[in-house]
Amino acid sequence: MTQRTRSVAGRAVALSAVVLLGTIGLGGPALAAAPANDEVAGAVALALGDHIVQDTTEATTTPADADLNANCGAPVTTASVWYSYTAAAEGGVVLDMSSSDYSGGFLVFEGTPTADSLIDCGPTTVGFFAAAGTTYYVMVIDDDSDGTSLNGGNLVLDVTVAPPPPVVDITVDPKARVTRDGTALVTGSYTCTDAEFISVDAQLEQLVGRFQVTGWGYFYEEGTCDGAPHPFTIPISGDNGTFAGGKAASITFTFACGAFECAEGYDEQQLMLSKGGR
Repeated sequence: MTQRTRSVAGRAVALSAVVLLGTIGLGGPALAAAPANDEVAGAVALALGDHIVQDTTEATTTPADADLNANCGAPVTTASVWYSYTAAAEGGVVLDMSSSDYSGGFLVFEGTPTADSLIDCGPTTVGFFAAAGTTYYVMVIDDDSDGTSLNGGNLVLDVTVAPPPPVVDITVDPKARVTRDGTALVTGSYTCTDAEFISVDAQLEQLVGRFQVTGWGYFYEEGTCDGAPHPFTIPISGDNGTFAGGKAASITFTFACGAFECAEGYDEQQLMLSKGGR
């Protein structure tokens, strides 16, 4: 073998050794790094109107994430990433990750994230009221509800203004009828807006002789919170007797709920019950 041949062979051996040592020293191919917002210290600031797309497949979770989940109860907090939101003015905010390619959810904290500073959490979409100047921290998680063992995926996060809060009003008529079997038919009307449903509970009390007769009635409607007045009739049967003609007292509680908030209504009325009707 010539000197030149030996030199070429020597360089080849040396190069092989370097490659081998590099492989041993690095433990194989380099691993991808966790995203910058893997921890709360790297939280990415959000603003209304943001449309965020992020690969969360390298995001991690820690025991601290599980501790923050104590008051929420999400199945797991896999592939958690962090965002923050500071409201310029008070108002409702909606966070939506329904366009992501994995199942996940949100944990929203007011100020420094602790189990007790959690103000809202839930899968896919959450809404919360933000006070002006207050910073909220948002942990976005893979909750494994899609039945796969994959870690995270393509997160698509939209930040939008929440719809207006519901408004509800209810009025009970001062006169009501009592049927032959002693059931009171309490009537009135309600108006509600920006709600998906309305639920009404009514209590009726009447002194009949020496006994206080008490009964409850209820109704539930969907799709009627359109701002127009809607009449209602609630049949109320006594739990411990039958109603009769004469004075009675009613208390009515109303709830109308939208996607993220509920409104309450209340009416207390002295009624005059009259006999008649079926």
